[in-house]
Amino acid sequence: QVQLVESGGGLVQAGGSLRLSCVAFGSIFNINAMTWYRQAPGKQRELGARITSGGATNYGDSVKGRLTISEDNAKNTVYLQMNRLKAEDTAVYYCNTQGIYYYTKEDFDSWGQGAQVTVSA
Repeated sequence: QVQLVESGGGLVQAGGSLRLSCVAFGSIFNINAMTWYRQAPGKQRELGARITSGGATNYGDSVKGRLTISEDNAKNTVYLQMNRLKAEDTAVYYCNTQGIYYYTKEDFDSWGQGAQVTVSA
């Protein structure tokens, strides 16, 4: 089993910055990709940013230019630097990790519990 622990959420004023972290724990052979999704109240979950183990990234249209995803492969950790935050960035941010279990070599797809980000106008 792979568990994800998110941190770094909180309350920030519009125009401010936050940095989210997500660490993957467990019997991991390889991580293929780590992704941040977000879900605002009353809305569907949407892509924030995704990064592969090779460093390729892609971003949701609504966050391009303001959010930056990065990773530390040695620590099984992904970061999301969020700058110039807007009220509409208020959401629960979920970390998702896809990879391969160490012992069984089967695929896994794990989710974190979510980190609340609130941006005050």
